[in-house]
Amino acid sequence: MKIVVIDGQGGKMGSTIIAKTINRIPDLEIYAIGTNSMATAAMIKAGAKYSATGENPVVVNSKDADIIIGPIGIINVNSYLGEISASMVLAITSSSARKILIPYSKCNVFVAGTGNDSMDELMNKAIDELVRCIGK
Repeated sequence: MKIVVIDGQGGKMGSTIIAKTINRIPDLEIYAIGTNSMATAAMIKAGAKYSATGENPVVVNSKDADIIIGPIGIINVNSYLGEISASMVLAITSSSARKILIPYSKCNVFVAGTGNDSMDELMNKAIDELVRCIGK
């Protein structure tokens, strides 16, 4: 199963997702795709097995991913100060992968119904869904 974590900026959310997921499922191989080198480095440090940086790795790895997980901004063109391109959004949203998106209001997107959960609670819910999807 190919699990792809996509994150940008400093990679804090992606690295937290990877560390918490590996803590729950140690043998899981996770692909960390950063929109910049800082995000990728943070996710490698968190324990990602494979990694790459930039637009083309997002496009290539979205094609055959089983699950894509990351902040909701990865499906919003020009979010993260312009790090997310239209090509990235098209690749992610057209992928047949299950998408697990964490609502994060700093991308100018508000998802009604998300309540007042903390970022940690939202990431834990996302990881619970990931674990449910892979059947572990």
